[in-house]
Amino acid sequence: MRLAEGGEIDRTKPLRFVVDDVSYEGFEGDTLASAMLANGVMQVAPSLYKQRPRGIFSAGVEEPNALVQVGSEPSLQATTVKLTDGLVARTLSGIGRLVPDPEEPRYDKRFTHTDVLVIGAGPAGRTAAKTAASGGARVILAGMSYPSGNVKFRGSPQGIVGAEEAAELRVLHGATAFGYYDSNYVLVAQGQTLWHIRARRVILATGAHEQPIVFENNDRPGIMLAGAVRKYITKYAVLPGRKVVVFTTNDSAYGTVAALVQAGAEVTVVDSRPSPPDLAPKSVEVISGVITNTEGEPRITAVSTRDRRIECDLLAVSGGWQPAVHLFSQSRGTLKWTGQAFVPDTPAQQNRVVGAANGTFDTRAALIEAAEAGVEAAAAVGYPVEPPPLPAVQSREITPEQPVWLVPGDPQNQFVDLQRDATVADIQRAVGAGMRSPEHVKRYTTIGTGADQGRTSNIPALGVIAEALGTTPGELGTTTFRAPNVPVSFALMAGRDRGKLHDPIRTTPIHEWHVKQGAEFENVGQWKRPWFYPKPGEDMETAVLRECRAARTGVGMQDASTLGKIEVVGTDAGEFLNRMYTNAFKKLAVGSARYGIMCKADGMVFDDGVTMRLAEDRYYVTTTTGGAANVLDWFEEWSQTEWPELDVRFTSVTEQWSTIAVVGPQSRAVVGLVAPELDVSNEAFPFMTFRETTLVNGIPARIARISFSGELAYEVNVSGWYGLAAWEAIYEEGKPYGITPYGTETMHVLRAEKGFPIVGQDTDGTVTPHDLGMSWIVSKQKHFVGKRSLSRPDTARSDRKHLVGLLPIDPTELLPEGAQMVTPDADLTPPVPMEGHVTSSYRSAVLERTFALALIRNGRNRIGETLLAPLGDRVIAATVTEPVFYDKEGARRDG
Repeated sequence: MRLAEGGEIDRTKPLRFVVDDVSYEGFEGDTLASAMLANGVMQVAPSLYKQRPRGIFSAGVEEPNALVQVGSEPSLQATTVKLTDGLVARTLSGIGRLVPDPEEPRYDKRFTHTDVLVIGAGPAGRTAAKTAASGGARVILAGMSYPSGNVKFRGSPQGIVGAEEAAELRVLHGATAFGYYDSNYVLVAQGQTLWHIRARRVILATGAHEQPIVFENNDRPGIMLAGAVRKYITKYAVLPGRKVVVFTTNDSAYGTVAALVQAGAEVTVVDSRPSPPDLAPKSVEVISGVITNTEGEPRITAVSTRDRRIECDLLAVSGGWQPAVHLFSQSRGTLKWTGQAFVPDTPAQQNRVVGAANGTFDTRAALIEAAEAGVEAAAAVGYPVEPPPLPAVQSREITPEQPVWLVPGDPQNQFVDLQRDATVADIQRAVGAGMRSPEHVKRYTTIGTGADQGRTSNIPALGVIAEALGTTPGELGTTTFRAPNVPVSFALMAGRDRGKLHDPIRTTPIHEWHVKQGAEFENVGQWKRPWFYPKPGEDMETAVLRECRAARTGVGMQDASTLGKIEVVGTDAGEFLNRMYTNAFKKLAVGSARYGIMCKADGMVFDDGVTMRLAEDRYYVTTTTGGAANVLDWFEEWSQTEWPELDVRFTSVTEQWSTIAVVGPQSRAVVGLVAPELDVSNEAFPFMTFRETTLVNGIPARIARISFSGELAYEVNVSGWYGLAAWEAIYEEGKPYGITPYGTETMHVLRAEKGFPIVGQDTDGTVTPHDLGMSWIVSKQKHFVGKRSLSRPDTARSDRKHLVGLLPIDPTELLPEGAQMVTPDADLTPPVPMEGHVTSSYRSAVLERTFALALIRNGRNRIGETLLAPLGDRVIAATVTEPVFYDKEGARRDG
């Protein structure tokens, strides 16, 4: 089926390939589909559900049938797979296999900004790109087509090229844009590279997709889109059939007729219009009518009109053209119905659609439109240009006079979606079941959910639905266009973010010191945090008790660098934090710090931390280690969607700062040595304030009086690259006082002794600040997120669970965390009525016993009551107490 001459293939470079265990030969420049057709392979795997024979149907991303597996990549469209030497493919019935491949290519991501991004490398796209770049604007042109014709380019092996007359033009060859997001953020797949592009202006020249016509047995191998037939002839020198019928509703198919005749095929045209135009060569018979049915097993051998039977080995179909509006719609642009197709209407971002994608099917008009878009985009980014002279191009209008979606016949054998085997009968059943919305019909029938994303089925389906409901596609509207709008492998989207890189291990700048000291680590989020530092012969319990004694009687130090840190900046920063936290921050003095709690909209505790006010318009917010990313997202969501009028911005600085906690009665002496210029007395440096100073080794530092242990304590904050040096300086100056590094387990014991809750451990998404006994932190004067929910009757129930303490009757018994508590008279036959559960449980050096925190129903009103923890092999009895076990007066906080 390969023509002796013509096409854009390189006949001097033959390529061997294998499909379904059979070897073939193609040429450089072929796609897998064109090479298959050249070897006479029209038929592919049978359909997914009905196992009907199917063949190559198109020549691009609209292909519904010819799915293949190549190596470890399943469900590729053969029409978009570039032929390479040694390629091995297997045709698929819609389902591939994820196969581990030791030689799988490495996928990468690239990030770039540009003044103008042009998507689509056809004549309109090339015209727009050249025009925009001619004045010096940075332009990226991304498209599947290799630029040629009226724009000249210099190429490089890497695919980064520039126009001779526009050095700032970069062309991404063989690239496909598949996702268009807010602020002109576009994802583009190019081979094994995923481009993340942010553009000031976007020009969409994505063209249009030819539509099929639905008639009886319209799914046989040998039925193809007319435009695809023409492309195979002119681009790949492949003639898919010798005796051809062309079935059309519009003028565009006559270009295919001419190409077929020139290639030596015998052609008959069936035109749905009452008076077909005189566009066919004299040798071609043109019939006014429609195709009603086809014959052939498996490949087509004949077609029928209402009054004729015509033998053929190829049926080329053209039901008109639908602009490729997928990306425009993804950008939140609206669409309108012209009576024949959906076209772009009102943009929501800084973009413009040109050419066939805009419904401009006249060739010259499309080029003029593209040039105007290039001039407009260049001027908008500060590079005014003159409109270029356009080449002499003959106008060619291809809009159908009247769309034809469906020819009457047996609805069971009229296929609307070839990949999903969905028929007219399926649509009729959906409508009969009460479906009226295209979205509902889509889900009922699965039409438009295949690899081609409905490119050849959405419009015919809308036509059939509209006919069944007695309305129009314009009244129905379209289904939602979602990313990715072309098939993209998960491997490409993941890039190198797999294995260890998928969930990376985060370490602080002080990590290597901890390793050398023999620390055991625990995973907190993605962070490796020192858990405890065992000395030779010590188990975990012994090491933790030793660390706790040091912090309570002398001085300890902890690497707290993993705490989430967010700078909140802007003239409305204080107002924003006031709305987010249950307590007030707007009037917090510069140089002071305050502990705060955030709630979700339901009034439940979300996160907590200490916030410092650095300047009138700048706050430094700390969060829990595991909650940092969620808090930043929470801030951004409320700022962007609810309060966009507030002048406030957020920057994560978690890794920019190292934080070292210095804790214990001797901490003031150690900090005084480490920061000799700082007056560390209570009078000069009170609790919940911070000071900027310089450490003994010249490191600039921000030191705060903050305590998560109840002891006199400081937090030393330095830039991340000084973290290790600052830690070593503190450790060195603290040696005379027996300074002891401690880990997260000791931190938990110290804070639990003081009744300080950990969000996510002592809370579970059903706990309010009132349940924690922290009503004092909930403002009654100001509004904050979740306040209204805290006034609901449910949050004031007397039987809500409260955070309380538990002291086992046997002081050596350790309550397991998560253990359920019951009353002494509870029937232990399931289901057992539970009173609550243990949230935190430890052995205390200072209390010389075990203790626990728990969420207990109506717990604050049950102080002194005994509850039981049935554990299967034993039962532990415990007394309900206040949650503060140590230094209830807080006298130790100031030393």
